[in-house]
Amino acid sequence: MKKTKINRIKLGDIYAIPLPNGKFSFGRRLKDASIAIYDHISDSIDELPKDEKYQFIVGVYDHVLKSGNWPVVGNRAFLDENEAWPPPACIMDRISGEYSIYHLGEIRPSDRKECEGLEMAAVWDAHHIIDRIMGDDKWHRDRNR
Repeated sequence: MKKTKINRIKLGDIYAIPLPNGKFSFGRRLKDASIAIYDHISDSIDELPKDEKYQFIVGVYDHVLKSGNWPVVGNRAFLDENEAWPPPACIMDRISGEYSIYHLGEIRPSDRKECEGLEMAAVWDAHHIIDRIMGDDKWHRDRNR
């Protein structure tokens, strides 16, 4: 039986994300299956972001990072344990209408007001993330219906 190499996902890895316009965006792996998408967009895969300024942070499927389509171009250690965690995300139960906050691997009760401005807890596929980087927010806009 042939063994296939599994790409390891490491906290702090920087992924180059090829965009449809020939440019590159970059994402940094966080805890809790999340990726922080940098503000920085470049013409070159070698021009990495200079600082940790992000457009958005979302959950990402492991297969996106293991596929090789987004090569690892660096790794940046976190200053401390807290920096490695994504910010709080909102969960809205579509049936009951109740809100919760997901943070640091835990879910706690919340309300609509506390969820305002937070990402909805979800795991995104590559094309969803690329659409959002490119300015198409169809995956994001129905968040508080």
